[in-house]
Amino acid sequence: MAQTRAGGGEGESRGGCGEPGGPGRGPRGGASEPTPAEQVEELLKRAQNGFEIAERVLERLGTALMHQAELRSYRQRNDESRPLRCNTYRHIFLLADGSSLLLYELEHDTGPQECFLYELYADEDALDAAERRVHDRIGGGGIGPGSEAEELPAWLAEELLLAMGPTRPRREYVSEASPDHARRLLRRAENTDGPGEVVRDLLRGALGHHIALITKPRRRGAGRDTTWCRFYEHAFLLEGGGEVSLWELEHNMTTDGRLVCEVYLDEAEAEVAADRHARAQGVEL
Repeated sequence: MAQTRAGGGEGESRGGCGEPGGPGRGPRGGASEPTPAEQVEELLKRAQNGFEIAERVLERLGTALMHQAELRSYRQRNDESRPLRCNTYRHIFLLADGSSLLLYELEHDTGPQECFLYELYADEDALDAAERRVHDRIGGGGIGPGSEAEELPAWLAEELLLAMGPTRPRREYVSEASPDHARRLLRRAENTDGPGEVVRDLLRGALGHHIALITKPRRRGAGRDTTWCRFYEHAFLLEGGGEVSLWELEHNMTTDGRLVCEVYLDEAEAEVAADRHARAQGVEL
């Protein structure tokens, strides 16, 4: 992946003027979905502070297999001359080793000539400071997090997720190191009721694998970003054309808030486990 670094002062706008593009932005003029590498490049190109993203973060992003973006927070004030807006998007990258990496994109039109400005952060504390700075510029009377509540309204968060709906992307098997991918996935699983030795032996002969983020309507509990809960399907192509899917549940519904991975042979089992963890933490999914 090319690692072109973008940067500049606040007076420069790399995002262009007009309406914000939202989390589904892709390459200009292209109809197809951008690859994770292309998505990273687009984020860096339009960010005014892209040069601040550490090289070690870019190196990890170079192994990204999948990308998903979602609205994290928003704020708007209807000024006499024009609306002032600030949106924050969370970009989730699934890496080759099965871990996830987050980038936060801050989009706001507090610059001159109604141009949207973009900032990119890998650290949530740095993002919080940037959001406070932009919110101070926007001033009072806004709507959204930072005005009356620090969380998206529950009804809006649910509407956004429901609008996405459950998806099953078309499988495109990758033939490189599929047995090793299965081994690493099962090795990091922390649940004791996962796939047994029979499945492990079967996957040692896997010819290909495909990873899909399964979108499900989930609602976070109280407080900003309290609950992280994601489902992934790891499909494996076997000799003879057979297929086996492992269902990964990634969540932070633990006593210490630590992000953990659990793997199940059945999608319903992963769902039940997520609900069980949520009840134990008093969280409504």
